[in-house]
Amino acid sequence: MHVGAAVQIIEFCPDPYQYDDADEYLVLSGTGSLDDITISDGKEGFRFPSGTKINGLLTIARSGTAYEQTHGKYPDFEWLDNSPLVRNVIPGDTLRMANARDNLMLYRKGLLIQKVVWPDDVKPREGQVHYFENGTWDIRPLMIGQSRFIPAVFRNVSVTTFVSPDSSNDMFSYAVNQSSGEILLNVYEFSSPLMADMLITAKERNVDVSIMLEGGPVGGILPEEKEVIRKMTERGIPVSIMESRAGFHAPYRYDHAKYVVFDRRAILLTSENFKYSGFPPAGINGNRGWGVYLEDPALAEYFSMVFMTDSHGKSVIAYNGSAGNLETASNVKHEVEFPPGFFNGATIRTVISPDTSNQITGLINSAERSIEIEQAYITNETPNSLNPYLSAAINASRRGVQVRVLLDSYWFNIENEKDNDEMVVLINRIGASEHIPLEARCADLATNEIDKIHNKGVIVDSRYVLVSSINWNSNSPNFNREAGVIIDHSGVARYFLEVFEDDWNPRVKSPGIKTDYLKFCAVAVVLILLVLLYYRHQQE
Repeated sequence: MHVGAAVQIIEFCPDPYQYDDADEYLVLSGTGSLDDITISDGKEGFRFPSGTKINGLLTIARSGTAYEQTHGKYPDFEWLDNSPLVRNVIPGDTLRMANARDNLMLYRKGLLIQKVVWPDDVKPREGQVHYFENGTWDIRPLMIGQSRFIPAVFRNVSVTTFVSPDSSNDMFSYAVNQSSGEILLNVYEFSSPLMADMLITAKERNVDVSIMLEGGPVGGILPEEKEVIRKMTERGIPVSIMESRAGFHAPYRYDHAKYVVFDRRAILLTSENFKYSGFPPAGINGNRGWGVYLEDPALAEYFSMVFMTDSHGKSVIAYNGSAGNLETASNVKHEVEFPPGFFNGATIRTVISPDTSNQITGLINSAERSIEIEQAYITNETPNSLNPYLSAAINASRRGVQVRVLLDSYWFNIENEKDNDEMVVLINRIGASEHIPLEARCADLATNEIDKIHNKGVIVDSRYVLVSSINWNSNSPNFNREAGVIIDHSGVARYFLEVFEDDWNPRVKSPGIKTDYLKFCAVAVVLILLVLLYYRHQQE
């Protein structure tokens, strides 16, 4: 590939979603005259009308009408449709970018300046947009309509840590009660009537609440979620869903993020859906998940930008729900062991999938002493290819880093022939055969009195912590909208490491009156700590 010309192809999409690829397009970047520029695939192509100039970016689509239907704006030029609103290039034989194998070439005065070949230079996939940046083609599978957020770092952030089932509901209640102006909420599934009531109460005191949900979760939107949505929309809270429908293809396979922005001042981010399993009432059993409440206006503004970008997409529509039965909480008790923890001075790196999820590999690769991984599940890319995050962790173990992997053991994660129990066997076999400090376990849910491991967390060197919604499969980091943060703070790491150790080696809970007493004390501690957090916030 020859690069360095004033004009070059920096973006193209040869296989979009519309019928017959009517909305395929390319983007040029540069400055100056286009009189001597020709675009070709070796058989067909076009040039520009005499006197055409470029100063920045120029979009050329096969059909201006089709491009507008997909992107909400018209291109600068078209080569086929002849829309009266779009200028025409001068075509030779009509250009058609083949989906699986083809090339694009840019010529100046008949001299080849740039050439991109697929599948050699870029890997073809329906809906994928290919971007040329910093002298190379982006290897990420970025699809039509997706964002391209860059990594962001925020320093001196106040962090409140919490875990499910112990303190998640109390933390959400605190965060909502603190809000006085605006709540922006994005979550995969929302069926907790208790959490809905908290938001309705906030709305009644004139907090502007906006909610965005996944419109096509696995199994569909459940009746319990439809009822909660109906309840909130009837009380004036707008709810929208992201879904593919006729004429509009959702930019993400699933909107699987789980975060809330409060007053452009703080965010709550977690691994858990807004259900009783993720946010149970205090003292009630539920999932093991991690969460953080982060206070920093710049960080909150970043997540507000993510929310606004996604919620204004063409695949996002209003949704009112429908009548159904409310979700009921479990009656299984859980001893509250981990109240919230409070820390100042943390450094936060945002992890947005698919935009910046490659930072997880970087986090694992940075390990020098230890890596703790707690995941709902891990799946390999192919039968002969390890999950890339797991592969990075195993490579870290090969250089002497102690690696522990804890996976869920709920029935649907161990019933098949290739799921968590087989993954644990595979990891331990690698550790034993190579004599490296690598160990994996399936969690002892019964002893630890939790429903299942739903977490997606990592701890590195007792200093860095990943809290996120990103599952360790091929879909979540590459095709979903996900949200997470990497926290640089030894105190935060110690908090989650204590939780991990308890899940790794759960202690047998004390029976009878002693257990009830401990539960009462733990709940009291949670309430006292939340009151202290309230007063800390009031004094800021």
